Amino acid sequence: MNSISKFLFFIAIGALNLPVVHAQSVKELELKTRCALKNTEACNRLGVMYSEGMGVRQDKFEAVELYTKACDGRNASGCLNLGVMYDKGEGVCQDKSKAFEFLTKACDGGNANGCSNLGVMYEDGEGVRQDKSKAFELFTKACNGENAEGCFNLGAMYYNGEGVRQDKSKAFELFTKACDRRNAYGCFNLGVLYLNGEGVRQDKSKAVEMFTKACGGGFASGCFNLGLLYDKGEGVHLDKFKAVELYTKACDGRNASGCVNLGVMYVTGASVQQDKSKAVEMFTKACGGGFASGCVNLGAMYYNGEGVRQDKSKAFELFTKACDRRNAFGCFNLGVMYEKGEGVHLDKFKAVELYTKACDGRNASGCFNLGLLYDKGEGVRLDKFKAVELYTKACDRRNAYGCVNLGVMYVTGASVQQDKSKAFELFTKACNGGNALGCNKLGVKYDNGEGVQLDKFKAVELFTKACNGENAEGCFNLGVRYDNGEGVRQDRNHAMGLFGKTCDLRNEEGCKEYARLKRGSR
Repeated sequence: MNSISKFLFFIAIGALNLPVVHAQSVKELELKTRCALKNTEACNRLGVMYSEGMGVRQDKFEAVELYTKACDGRNASGCLNLGVMYDKGEGVCQDKSKAFEFLTKACDGGNANGCSNLGVMYEDGEGVRQDKSKAFELFTKACNGENAEGCFNLGAMYYNGEGVRQDKSKAFELFTKACDRRNAYGCFNLGVLYLNGEGVRQDKSKAVEMFTKACGGGFASGCFNLGLLYDKGEGVHLDKFKAVELYTKACDGRNASGCVNLGVMYVTGASVQQDKSKAVEMFTKACGGGFASGCVNLGAMYYNGEGVRQDKSKAFELFTKACDRRNAFGCFNLGVMYEKGEGVHLDKFKAVELYTKACDGRNASGCFNLGLLYDKGEGVRLDKFKAVELYTKACDRRNAYGCVNLGVMYVTGASVQQDKSKAFELFTKACNGGNALGCNKLGVKYDNGEGVQLDKFKAVELFTKACNGENAEGCFNLGVRYDNGEGVRQDRNHAMGLFGKTCDLRNEEGCKEYARLKRGSR
């Protein structure tokens, strides 16, 4: 099960922002009187009270009427708020063109927030033809007017090179301005730049400071990234308990990545009491929030019957959902189910299709399994050359089994030119990646002096590593060395124990050798 560990980046500012108006201390009657006397600011403030239900019964229709009066009287804030109502369809039928009209009036009237929101409409092509250059112009105007959102959006354009030549140093400068004006998104993006060393020298401690500000400003992704840094001890002392606290805060703030990482901690019992039912709850929340990794992990829980009653049909449904959202792990797991006929009718042709999707999505296990099917001619026409290509992809993406199978092909010269030195290199890579089969294959190389200088002692070391990894052949080969005293002091009692383990791992030769030594024969 995979912990989600990627850092999120830009969140598109798609919602238009109401200005902060502190009108609760002003009496409704007084504002009504002043509005009736054509005081446009009073009309606007009263509109905010009705829109938000601040000291009066909430009435969006009344708010629209009051914002209209304010805007007609050339009150830029009234035009801004009226534009927001049309954009959201609150108290009036949603009308993006009308929203554009009123936001233009707000911006022309010197309202920086109006310019920023108008820039968003040009950037997204809502209510007006998309025009990134115009959006850039409006965000610049908003930022120069001390509008934090304008600085943030302008920074995003410089970072992505949209409407302007890419300049990450300039983006850093603008995100700093936004953050200094208490824009949590700006602080978050500033944290990402410090973390990755983009536009500024890498400084993980500074990234922690920025993500702390973002999290404190109510931005859930800031809490998630901060949790990751505490989880890994980067830029701050490692503190798994703090990570749990921050993932919880992120999850509560509807950050699905936070829910997934929290779920993983409940599965493993890392810094929380192990609770697989709670993990299921977290993964369900993440999956329901449209996060494909949550669906994959939830599917795994149903597949294995952990924290929930085993249900492979439900697992199939969840892996399908994840795969449909282009999650390579979901496609891989779905491929396994089709290949084995679990939760669905066995269909190796469908398995090939899904492993292909997974491999194209850079899932190494998908490449390996697809290579196996080409190697065996199952669900696809037999093609050893294609198998070599896929095992290579898998190995390059740190799939140790891919390295092992590729190494075997170099040993035998199957569809590649025989190269025992290359095989040695691949078995070494697999063993270093923790693959017990690779360690056994490497041990055989040292034992026979193939592609490397003969070294019986090194062979014993590698067979030991393989056996400790529950590889039956490794245990058998180690047993033979102890039985014969090759590369190690002869010890037939230990050899018998190793053959016994080999037998327990369902290797017939191990069972025979165990019986032989048990009888005391040679």
